[in-house]
Amino acid sequence: MSGHIGRMLTLQIFGESHGAAVGATLDGLPAGMAVDLPALEAFLQRRAAKGGELATGRLEADAPRILSGLLNGVTTGQPITAVFENADTHSSDYGFLPDCPRPGHADYPAVVKSAGFDDLRGGGHHSGRLTLAYAFAGGLALQYLASKGVTVAAHVLRLGGVADRPVDPVSPDMAALAACRALPVPALDPVAGEQMRQAILDAKAGLDSVGGVVEIVADGLPAGLGEPFFAGVEAVAAAHLFSIPAVKGVAFGDGFGAAELRGSAYNDPYTVTDGRVATVTNHAGGLLGGMSDGMPVIARVAFRPTPSIGLPQRTVSLSAMAETELIVKGRHDPCIVVRALPVAEGALALALCDLWLQAEGNRPAEAEHAR
Repeated sequence: MSGHIGRMLTLQIFGESHGAAVGATLDGLPAGMAVDLPALEAFLQRRAAKGGELATGRLEADAPRILSGLLNGVTTGQPITAVFENADTHSSDYGFLPDCPRPGHADYPAVVKSAGFDDLRGGGHHSGRLTLAYAFAGGLALQYLASKGVTVAAHVLRLGGVADRPVDPVSPDMAALAACRALPVPALDPVAGEQMRQAILDAKAGLDSVGGVVEIVADGLPAGLGEPFFAGVEAVAAAHLFSIPAVKGVAFGDGFGAAELRGSAYNDPYTVTDGRVATVTNHAGGLLGGMSDGMPVIARVAFRPTPSIGLPQRTVSLSAMAETELIVKGRHDPCIVVRALPVAEGALALALCDLWLQAEGNRPAEAEHAR
């Protein structure tokens, strides 16, 4: 099985949810980039959401132990490897595996694919726990893009039948997106965010779960990033975003809504603003022919409900080849959308960073640390 992605910027994630550790190796960041380690750890803690009423009760430090690729906080140009120890595991909660696969989980296909040898405790390598390693790499990519004047931020657009207001696709308020991260459910409308929070708590009280849609914005990209066809921004970004467990849909700009419009309504007219070419509208989400057009890149990502729920579910016993009932024990998120926000931001950043490096080449960063 492959855990690799990327061309110029390659990423491998490894480990299992209840193994010794999970980790990532990111190869391709140029030498000489100063890494803000406190900012990186704060970014990872957004994903952790430890001890909150909206998250799993599993409590892990989620602090990276960086093994290579950094010297005095500066990239060396060599692969960056970090590991995160697993300490708070309750493997006995998964004694029904691999015999009784959980509905909605990767258990059954993983059993078939590995001939029963896969470690499925806590979801194993298929667990959302692996997104911690993914977020570590994404946090580094976000810092690289920030050094180029590109910012990436997200909010919860829809959850539990509640809708937040979408961003302005032509002039998104990036400061507002950053500020809403402090809310229990990051939404631009605090009232909608509170209603979403209640929707999660209602699902939790009913031993159920809920999904949602995240809207991500990348602002500051120049025109011309990306390639036609297979190395297009949509193609590369979708590969990263679909790699996040529980993602079932990805759209850019108007997405499926574009199919309902005529060309006269969908096409974004050009104009000149402050001496640069721009578009009056942004139905394309900043992307044309696989390339950035200089407008904000807008992506929407749909997350399915968490499959591990406390309600009885119908499954089978593989040993008996007969139907049975399963009640999943253990600690699980009633909704993974809130914790997935930084993961989605990092995934889009990794895609854009890879394309940026393909365009510029892997040259050392111009910094005072160059020797």
